[in-house]
Amino acid sequence: QVQLVESGGGLVQAGGSLRLSCAASGRTFSGETMGWFRQAPGKEREFVAAITGSGISTYYADSVKGRFTISRDNAKNTHYLQMNSLKPEDTAVYYCAGGGIRSTSFVPRQYAYWGQGTQVTVSS
Repeated sequence: QVQLVESGGGLVQAGGSLRLSCAASGRTFSGETMGWFRQAPGKEREFVAAITGSGISTYYADSVKGRFTISRDNAKNTHYLQMNSLKPEDTAVYYCAGGGIRSTSFVPRQYAYWGQGTQVTVSS
């Protein structure tokens, strides 16, 4: 059974940092694009960041560019999202996604596997 398990969410003040982790089990994702999405109350799930299988290429939503960094450790079958300079508008449930169908996978339907989500709350 394939599982993606997020960790690292929580409550932080504006300007603070959090690091999310997504540990995969049941299959390896070393050659596939992995991503992060988020969903705020009343809004659709939106793309945050993606990283190709080799880790060489990364992609970001304009809203997080320069503040968030996606990375991966294929030996651990885990990918990460370092979030710095957090803003109240970053508040959302963050989901990790695995098995992107192409290197530039920016929409939810392009991913086969999902984590359960972790809450990130940024207070002003």
